[in-house]
Amino acid sequence: MRSSHVVRRVSSLGSVVAPALALLLAAGCSSPAGVDEPDGGDSSGGATASGGKPGTGGARGTGGTVGSGGTLATGGTLGSGGRLGSGGTLGSGGTLGSGGTLGSGGRLGSGGTVGSGGTLGSGGTLGSGGTVGSGGMTGRGGTPGIGGTRGSGGAAPGSGGARSSGGTTGTGGQPPQTGSGGTTGTVSCNGSPLTGGTQHCSSNSTGNVGSLSYSIWSSGSGGCITTYGAGAAYKATWNNSGDFLAGCGFQWNETQTYDQYGTVSADYAYTKTGSAGGWSYIGIYGWSNNPLIEFYIVDDWFGSGPPTGGGTLKGTFTVDGGTYKVYQHQQNNQPSIHGTTTFQQYFSVRQTARQCGHISLTEHFKEWASLGMPLGKMASARLLTEAGGGSGSIDYSSANMTAVK
Repeated sequence: MRSSHVVRRVSSLGSVVAPALALLLAAGCSSPAGVDEPDGGDSSGGATASGGKPGTGGARGTGGTVGSGGTLATGGTLGSGGRLGSGGTLGSGGTLGSGGTLGSGGRLGSGGTVGSGGTLGSGGTLGSGGTVGSGGMTGRGGTPGIGGTRGSGGAAPGSGGARSSGGTTGTGGQPPQTGSGGTTGTVSCNGSPLTGGTQHCSSNSTGNVGSLSYSIWSSGSGGCITTYGAGAAYKATWNNSGDFLAGCGFQWNETQTYDQYGTVSADYAYTKTGSAGGWSYIGIYGWSNNPLIEFYIVDDWFGSGPPTGGGTLKGTFTVDGGTYKVYQHQQNNQPSIHGTTTFQQYFSVRQTARQCGHISLTEHFKEWASLGMPLGKMASARLLTEAGGGSGSIDYSSANMTAVK
């Protein structure tokens, strides 16, 4: 609002106040001690009508006409309970600047401009606390005018700051993509297949790939893993190999629990071909000891599904944009990382398959513990390919695993 408009409002108030002053002065009254008299419209302590209309919160004299609570003197007629307004002068409680008289504690607008405490939205001038829209763009934190319309807790629409302050729509990024296309975490869901690499075709071996480790195991023959040296990315191929299992990720030494490694997660993208015989699991695979546990986080599979691992349903939960069912199954006298023995298997099985995504391993581990399925000291956790026969391939074009403390 332009200042010329406010000056006209102050002038009109002067035409009401001046006759009253003249009447009192003629009767021999003087201003109460310690209170500055008006000096013809000076605005010491604040600019006349800074940013809005006189009298924040209402018309002349907050709470009523000139002299809030009554006429020219709160609680009574001229001078009731005192001179020129009980508890103050000309409109105790404040006129032309609530919070005082014509300049109580100052001139024309004690503590501020005409309209003490602020104009058009007490608490400051137009947009006190920032310019129009601060706190976010339209839609982030609210629509324009957060905190109220003009005069409610702030100024013009968007009180609190400037448009877009704090970021644009979608600050923080889009949710991780699932399936093909897009990106998730540190991988591209539509990246080109990697080339080169080193092929390993032993039926039972492990080795290092940078700071990570690969593993291959098979109950038959005809399976290989090709490591690329690019994070946890690899290619697995099999051909009627019975139970074929390959992976790349973490190899630990069974001395620490998962929480001692920090937040463990994986990001991946791959393509698949062929078939996998009687069963298949694609996702995360690993072991812990004391207790001896073989665990799976299954994000995809060949054929119909989702699989159950032959286990008993223990619960359902949601993480990483999908719903997982949790199963527990006991293996009797079966091969393990510590010989042939009896041990438990844990499965988290995503109910909608995907070939690109982020897996929060730590969140699965916590969920299992809450269902009475604790892990022991960690031995391994790798991005998994497991096929129970058939002939096919899994080719990770991009993959990585991290443990961040």
